[in-house]
Amino acid sequence: MAEGSLFQRMKQGLAKTAGSFNEKIDNLIYYSDLDDDFFEELEENLILADLGVDTAVRITEALRKQIVDYAITDKDRVMAELREILYKASDVPNSLLHIPSVMIVVGVNGVGKTTTIAKLAQKYHESGLNVMVAAADTFRAAATEQLETWADRVDVPIIKGKNGADPSSVVYDAINAAKARGTEVLIVDTAGRLHNKVNLMKELDKINRVVEREGEGFSKHNLLIVDATTGQNALNQARIFSQALPLQGIVMTKMDGTSKGGVALSILEELQIPIEYIGIGEKADDLIDFSPRDFVDILTGGEEQENS
Repeated sequence: MAEGSLFQRMKQGLAKTAGSFNEKIDNLIYYSDLDDDFFEELEENLILADLGVDTAVRITEALRKQIVDYAITDKDRVMAELREILYKASDVPNSLLHIPSVMIVVGVNGVGKTTTIAKLAQKYHESGLNVMVAAADTFRAAATEQLETWADRVDVPIIKGKNGADPSSVVYDAINAAKARGTEVLIVDTAGRLHNKVNLMKELDKINRVVEREGEGFSKHNLLIVDATTGQNALNQARIFSQALPLQGIVMTKMDGTSKGGVALSILEELQIPIEYIGIGEKADDLIDFSPRDFVDILTGGEEQENS
């Protein structure tokens, strides 16, 4: 296990995002008059920090109301009020992983989906759970081969089908194998060809129906993987996938390599879908639990929470 508290590891991994946010917001608050120009520039800077237009407008208006209602002039209090607004905007409780569970993992190709599945499998396996993975991205032989390599490395069984087989048939076989073997967490990889959105969503709906029909006794936990380096595209992908099936959580990969991690706030504030983990490196233990409150503290220069 890596050294250091969760807060410190998150802080180190989010250095680029936090630096970008502070550069845009901190100087504005401390060196500007609290007039109309201030709020206009704050909104613009929040958008540039990848919070998105809608979220930036709502946060700016909430801060304006606090400043006006309470005649706030102290700049430290302005920052404190902004921090509280961001706490509230990002306060989305996690959906617990109930055991036994079928975890359908979705996301477009290239976001690190298969690698994230391997990290999740290792995390759950090392915590003492009986884990299995299923290769339901049957249209890409490379995806099945990659997952098989990871499953062997992590030491968990894998269920797979022939290349080009019906993905829902693989899920059917995997659920029945999971029942027979007493599996506690079944993690299912799926296709991610977003350019063919209609067929992809139909495919996910079919998989979802198989889980509903065959997965008696299992909880469903649908997890979306997005790439933080894509900024607002990650939010757009979350919107699209949440229309295809209910999402219990999101994993944001490559958070250590981007200044666009502010999109996490717009995902939380707009979609109210919890971010469960963030990826801050290549190793298995670089997939860390996400704390919205710690995330806001890191962005705004707040202190580490006692419970981190």
